[in-house]
This record gives sequence, C-alpha cells and structure tokens, in this order.
Amino acid sequence: MISVVVPVHDEERSVEPLYEELRRSLEPLERPWEAVFVDDGSTDGSLGALTRVHAAARNVTVVRLRRNFGKAAALAAGFRHARGEVVVTIDADLQDDPAEIPRLLAKLDEGFDLVSGWKARRRDPLSRRIPSRIFNGVVGRVSGLRLHDLNCGLKAYRAEVVHNLRIYGELHRFLPVLAHDRGYRVTELPVNHRPREHGRSRYGVERYLRGFLDFLNVWFMGRYRHRPLHLFGGLGLTLGAIGTVLLTYLTVLKLSGEAIGHRPLLTLGVLLVVVGLQFFSLGLLSELITSHHEERTGVAADQQVEEVLVPRVREPVSR
Repeated sequence: MISVVVPVHDEERSVEPLYEELRRSLEPLERPWEAVFVDDGSTDGSLGALTRVHAAARNVTVVRLRRNFGKAAALAAGFRHARGEVVVTIDADLQDDPAEIPRLLAKLDEGFDLVSGWKARRRDPLSRRIPSRIFNGVVGRVSGLRLHDLNCGLKAYRAEVVHNLRIYGELHRFLPVLAHDRGYRVTELPVNHRPREHGRSRYGVERYLRGFLDFLNVWFMGRYRHRPLHLFGGLGLTLGAIGTVLLTYLTVLKLSGEAIGHRPLLTLGVLLVVVGLQFFSLGLLSELITSHHEERTGVAADQQVEEVLVPRVREPVSR
C-alpha cells in the first residue's frame, strides 16, 4: 500500500489538479493507495478544496492543523496518519511531477530505504538555485551524504523510516541526513521539475540562514546525541589542559622569584581552567539528560491537530 503525504499551505488552486494527477499516476500500478493532505493553517480556500476532494474520493484523508506550524509539523502529522508500507511526499504547488512517483517506487524496490528526488533541471530563479547548490554542497561534505538536492519535496520512504524519525522545527529538509545517520540506505533520482503556475514561493534568503543553524543541530544530534560528554567534555579537558600548562609555567616563574601578578597569562590561564570546568560540567549534565531521553515522550504532537477527515471506506482503494 502506498501513502502519499501532501503538506498544503495556501494552495487552493492546486489541490484538486494534484489529486487528479496522483490518480492518473498511481492507478496503473494496481496497488492500493491513499492521499493524506495536511492543511498547515491555510488562510485561503485550501480547506474547502480539500473537503471537496475528500467528498469525491474514497481514499483521501484530510488533516487540519490548528494554525501554520510549518512544513516539518505538517509532514509529521501526515506520517502519523499514513497507513501504507511505502510513504511518498510531494509538495502541493504542482512543481513536483506525480508522474515520477512510479520511478521512485521502482528505485525503492531495489533495496533502498529512502529515495530523494533531484531536480536536475530546476525551474526556479538563479537567485534560488545558486544558494541552494552551495548549501547542498556544504551539507554533503560535512554530513558525508552527498545529494544534489536535499530539499526536493518529492521523496519515497519505507514506512519504518518516517516512523522512526522525529522531525520538528525546520528539520524536514534534512530527512535524508537523519535517515543516513540512522543507518538507512539513501539514494537520489533525477526527477522532472515544473515551473510554478499558481501562488508564490514563500522562501527567502533567511531560509538558508535558518537551514545552516538547523544543519548544526542535525550534525550535533547525529554525532553526539548519545554521547554529549565526548563533545563538551573533550572541549573542557582541552581548555583546562591548556590553562593548567599556563598556570604551571607561571608557578615556576613565581618560585624563581619573578612577579607574575601583572602578566596577562595569569588571567588567561585561570579563565581557561574555569571555562574548561564549565564545559565538562555541561557534558555531565547532558549525559544525565540523555540517559532519560528515551523515557520521556515530550509534548504530544497530536495536540497540533484540530480535526481529521478520514476516508469513508477504511480500506483505501483506487477510485
């Protein structure tokens, strides 16, 4: 069974054409499928369009969030309500081509756990393509997962991947990196990308700054999530060792009769030792928090959901 998760935010004119394209692409596969649309606090007529699609089709689920929580929250809500063994994500703006989904599924059947689309011929302005290429290059070099297009909305996952990843904030663009850190097999496939026909893009320059900060979070969580003492303790020991060497040197000078009270090295040595102890203590506290992390559930993400329209027939079938 295939679940197609579609985050929607102010895409009133695209919702119904997108469902028709999904139907034409997936029905020939002769596999049961469902579409899970997540209304991420739209302020236009998107909810009305989704309600019409839900009323006309028997394999559509509509999830409405209480307000605009962002794409990561919308995807997380869609993943929770997806019932398929395979989950496909696609943006609602019609720039991603649903006709590419069978190719993604075929690639997934080769033994991969996540197949990410690659907009090889991207139909976006140069002002978006150049920063995106730099961003993808930096993330690939640091993370070790070299993909051309991390942020392509068209992806195919095995269900266990999306159910084992917790995404929040704006971590949706790093799903391949998060999956790679968990040991899943990740690859990419060139897909068709179409120019935007309706609405406007909501991404600006600040998106890349936020993306860089999010990547630091992903890098830290992937490498030191279960061993924060290795990072903070290592920094603390290094700084403390340097400070101890400086203070030992000054102690030798003091014992030889030289005045050291006016020397900047004394202040630097004491500062390094104190900061080193603080880093080491931070590492120990982080270890205590990490040891209880798996036992804590945190805030229930379902509190973001206002209502869910489920299919009239529980077993989704092709229309």
